[in-house]
Amino acid sequence: MSTHKAAGKAKQHVSPAGKRLGVKTSSGQKVKAGEILVRQRGTKFGAGKNVKVGRDHTLYSVIDGIVKYSTKLGKKFVSVLTNS
Repeated sequence: MSTHKAAGKAKQHVSPAGKRLGVKTSSGQKVKAGEILVRQRGTKFGAGKNVKVGRDHTLYSVIDGIVKYSTKLGKKFVSVLTNS
């Protein structure tokens, strides 16, 4: 006779790894060109000045500068301003 119950499918289930989404830089932080600002699914944050959108909706900096978060008509935007 067996001394251990057979394992069902529930014990074999492994959840997928997290995708590390979210805000990667804070307001007032210095960034370099090409640095990722926000990783997101859909456009929770819009691209402001000197920011581009990747094909997976990732926002990244186009120039070296300082990050600024703002709101316009209830929509959040991320911009990068020059140091000068």
